[in-house]
Amino acid sequence: MAGILTDRDFSLFSKLIYEHSGIHFSQMNRSILETRLGERMKQSAQANLDHYYRYLLSNQEEMKMLLDSVTTNLTRFFRNTGHFETLEKFVIPDLVAYKTKTRNTHVRIWSAGCATGEEPYSIAFVMKEKLPRPFTVELIASDLSLKSLMIAQQGYYPENKLEGVPPAYVAKYFEKKDQGYQVISEIKNLVKFDYHNLKYDSGLKHVDIVFCRNVIIYFDEAAQKAVVNRFWNIMSPHSFLFLGHSESLFGMHTSFEFVKTNWSVIYRKFTDERGGN
Repeated sequence: MAGILTDRDFSLFSKLIYEHSGIHFSQMNRSILETRLGERMKQSAQANLDHYYRYLLSNQEEMKMLLDSVTTNLTRFFRNTGHFETLEKFVIPDLVAYKTKTRNTHVRIWSAGCATGEEPYSIAFVMKEKLPRPFTVELIASDLSLKSLMIAQQGYYPENKLEGVPPAYVAKYFEKKDQGYQVISEIKNLVKFDYHNLKYDSGLKHVDIVFCRNVIIYFDEAAQKAVVNRFWNIMSPHSFLFLGHSESLFGMHTSFEFVKTNWSVIYRKFTDERGGN
């Protein structure tokens, strides 16, 4: 991009991005914003930053493309094994016991900020293995990046991306294809991928487990609180929230209960209500 991102430009674009996504750009990552703006200007054939700014205001698709470009989509299968140990050994037994009492055998899970799909597929493997009959599972996975969602929906990964997947799961839930591995249809059919911006309501209801890891770290305090409150509102009366290892609700006024298991830290919603599906 010709020229340097001026203070005025940085203020305009960082504010616009924040308003549309909750993503906060500080001076420390100013250079990242400058690089991404240069890439999008070239792709959209805009002559300068002023033209591009006006173009963004009138073009929602380009706004999505810009937000896609500024998001970080680093992920891997079974990232933070402690969380998956907690899911398997604490959350699933707890939910099964609670739902058995309420005669509700359906578990709804949301992977928010799913990137290229490794997280929701990892969750699906565990639920397939550990959720007892007659329980059923519904997995919704969403992200701000359309490019990442396309990869996730395909469910095809190079061999080096399967690092961390237990060999038994590789043999059972993947098919060798060309130079990589394809997630089998039985697992793919458990996961519904969709575009969603956490800045807005999801439209979901009665969610039993929310994974939103390494996402709200990019938000400022106000945006973090708004997202967490929206999670609370759409979650079931007895449900669980997983955040990234560097993310915390400490100091944030929420109704979530802090839960420390033998493997990790998570958050629980518990109310006296009774929810259905």
